[in-house]
Amino acid sequence: MNRIPSVDLRDFLSEDPARKQKFIDEIGKAYEEIGFVALKGHFLDEQLVKDLYDEIKKFFDLPLDVKSKYEIEGIGGQRGYTSFGKEHAKGKKEGDLKEFWHFGQYVQDDPKLAEEYPDNVMVEELPKFNEVGKKTFQMLEKTAKYVLRALALHLGLEETYFDQYIKNGNSILRPIHYPPITSEPKNAVRAAAHGDINLITLLMGAHGKGLQVQNHNGEWVDAIAEPDELMINVGDMLSRHTNNKLKSTIHQVVNPPKEFWGTSRYSIPFFMHPVSEMKLDVLESCIDDEHPKQFEDITAGEFLHERLVDLGLIKK
Repeated sequence: MNRIPSVDLRDFLSEDPARKQKFIDEIGKAYEEIGFVALKGHFLDEQLVKDLYDEIKKFFDLPLDVKSKYEIEGIGGQRGYTSFGKEHAKGKKEGDLKEFWHFGQYVQDDPKLAEEYPDNVMVEELPKFNEVGKKTFQMLEKTAKYVLRALALHLGLEETYFDQYIKNGNSILRPIHYPPITSEPKNAVRAAAHGDINLITLLMGAHGKGLQVQNHNGEWVDAIAEPDELMINVGDMLSRHTNNKLKSTIHQVVNPPKEFWGTSRYSIPFFMHPVSEMKLDVLESCIDDEHPKQFEDITAGEFLHERLVDLGLIKK
């Protein structure tokens, strides 16, 4: 497969059973073959996307000493600001050429989880920043819920199987800034080859090329969404849970050609995480003689902790 398939969520949300099934079949096939789809018909409107890009550009343009006061110690970068070069891919020493911000879950009706998650960090210099971030988080979370409902049906599960695990889940909205490159990077790229940790990732159309996906032949395929599409991929948690039936595909953000080094790139992924107690044990329906169980039992919280250590964001 040398391109990313495109699907339309409005098919799934329609009252027409044939259109709904078409969407389930298309997204299921794409996730078994390459692990990525481009999705139209989501819940983000154009104005909200514009507002968010405006706000995050204003934030990353703030002086470093202002941004740095929002870098919170001791929470593994789970909320607020993470400075340039701090995160690296699993197995890499070189830091990625990026800085980023994290909006986290806005917990409703669950004091225990509200206590478990770090608080969202308020940016006092930008009065609209947090409000726009929260609205975007909620619209992407709503979109992700329906994608997971389609995948539940594809896997032979009850349609709302994932709902209980993603309600108040430990999800993250991550606006990323890849600053202009000022000198030849030594072994570093904007984001080294990696798989995502979570259930699924929803990526708002990145401003600038660079995202590449590795297909089953080991070839790198450019992943370019239309302006009205989200790029959505399977993460390692969902891959484990389905015994790798749904593929968590390695992807990277490469450095631009030298003539474009002077430009910034912005990208905004939403990482859909379940609650920490969700068991990622391999689904019985995904095990047979040809596909023996590949992964040990583990909870989402335990798996996340392991991976944050691998990424250098928290100490063991």
